[in-house]
Amino acid sequence: MINLSVIAQLIVAISVIIVWVFRFDNIVKEFKQYGLSDLTRTLVGATKIALATLLITGIWYPSLVLIPALLMAFLMLSAQYFHFKVNNPWQKRIPSLFLMLLSLCIAAVTLNLIA
Repeated sequence: MINLSVIAQLIVAISVIIVWVFRFDNIVKEFKQYGLSDLTRTLVGATKIALATLLITGIWYPSLVLIPALLMAFLMLSAQYFHFKVNNPWQKRIPSLFLMLLSLCIAAVTLNLIA
């Protein structure tokens, strides 16, 4: 199960980095749609990139994984809330839902809740 957790860590981290670095124009539009400030967008982006970095680093230092996985899950839950708030279609909600579930699975493996 640890190998699957490492794969999940890579999927979450790389997905976040791709969205926040290479698809940043979409992020700007979404945060405007949600009515959130540029400062909030910057803080969320910096936090997500830092957490993604910790998830990758956690491949070699497993003690670093639990908190970033839980915080990433919280941020993805927050994304779900804002998608719901502006009534986005399911297609826009699925990526953050999937990453939230992966983050929760990573945390569960780290806590030995899943063997």
